[in-house]
Amino acid sequence: MSNQQLTITATIIAKSEKRDLVKQSLLGLIPPTLAEAGCLNYDLHQDNENPNRFFFYENWVTRTHWLNHNESAHISIHKKTTEGAIEEVIIHEMSPIPFQ
Repeated sequence: MSNQQLTITATIIAKSEKRDLVKQSLLGLIPPTLAEAGCLNYDLHQDNENPNRFFFYENWVTRTHWLNHNESAHISIHKKTTEGAIEEVIIHEMSPIPFQ
């Protein structure tokens, strides 16, 4: 298990007619994710100009913790619930740069 903290940014773009379904499903991910080992924060945002665009800002103790999250039951349920309702998902894995 890598001991370097991992930051994830995830943009989820919902189809207009499915926005509320996607939003509710994303909100449902928050409690079980925050309870997962290695989750430091899991913050959901909605774009002020494009309400179909959602954004997660996440921090994990290690990349392995994040990979385990992606295999969790609640992520699987979310994917099934929102199948066909999401136009695009963009995920970036990032590492913090310590200030010297």
